[in-house]
Amino acid sequence: MSLTLDTYRLLGRSGLRVSPLALGAATFGTEWGWGAGRDEARRLFDLYVERGGNFIDTASTYTNGSSERLLGEFTRDHRESLVLATKYTTLRRPGDPNSGGPHRKSLFASVEASLRQLHTDYIDLLYLHVWDFTTPVEEILRGMDDLVRQGKVLYVAMSNVPAWQVSRMQAIADLRGWSPLVALQIEYSLIERTGERDLIPMAREMGLGVMPYSPLAGGVLTGKYSRDDLTATDGAADDGTRRSVTLANGTLTERNFALVDVVKEVATELGRTPAQVGLAWTLQNPGVTAPIIGARTTAQLEDNLGALEADFTASQLARLDEASAIGLGVPHDLLAGDFGRAVTRGDLKLETRR
Repeated sequence: MSLTLDTYRLLGRSGLRVSPLALGAATFGTEWGWGAGRDEARRLFDLYVERGGNFIDTASTYTNGSSERLLGEFTRDHRESLVLATKYTTLRRPGDPNSGGPHRKSLFASVEASLRQLHTDYIDLLYLHVWDFTTPVEEILRGMDDLVRQGKVLYVAMSNVPAWQVSRMQAIADLRGWSPLVALQIEYSLIERTGERDLIPMAREMGLGVMPYSPLAGGVLTGKYSRDDLTATDGAADDGTRRSVTLANGTLTERNFALVDVVKEVATELGRTPAQVGLAWTLQNPGVTAPIIGARTTAQLEDNLGALEADFTASQLARLDEASAIGLGVPHDLLAGDFGRAVTRGDLKLETRR
């Protein structure tokens, strides 16, 4: 079914309405070598909002703070109608270990910095950006709840955190009457489907809306790379460009190029672009609320928004799923196989193993 940016969805178990595609602002600013300058970033923002989009994603350190500063400028006339999401934990000052991490000192300082940069007095959605396996979950949850009670944050969420920790935190928040988690941001695409093992099922069970980042796998699913990039020797692996990041991440593989071939075939059949097919596929998962699109130009954003109108046949979805399939691992493969079916039927015969 065709969607539009103002076909709003509820975010997790909250009552908050958000667009089915979120505008990622990690491209706002050129400090990282491949983003959009101020004028182009403004055009991206205006295009998204004019189409009915209301969900914008950033972080305290994206493009060294320029992302939040530009959004603070752009959102002045639209603040109440927008849902601004930002994140904390990444290091804000090199050499100062307490300027990053999930702990309380970092949390409060980062939120205050984000409020200043965004020129706002509240953040709609705050994510813990990166888990560190160190800070007690009670410290994190209590700090987040304190910010909600102060009115500086409205909703809280997690990003890049193991499924077992997220479910544990949600249970603790419920038991103690602290602000519940409403969203989970993870990498998810046709190329990266490992979130289907535990993260996405956990999120659905615990009431978190899933926000996929890198839904086009760093541009690989757009078809802009070729097999020649597998053997490129032009120094691109360390030239600071988006391509060098993709190479370093190991996303350019023969397996992925074979998948891109299928994406291109389906795109041709639908009269769509490969990018639209890749984005539209993530929206087929009922656990997904809104993929985050990270366009650098208005042409790219226009193309991305076309994904809302893509409609697959059952055969096309089956081909995409087959080409991108992964093993779910233990215990999922076991439970989905003969053993699991036997248990369900009640006719399992237990055998003693020597």
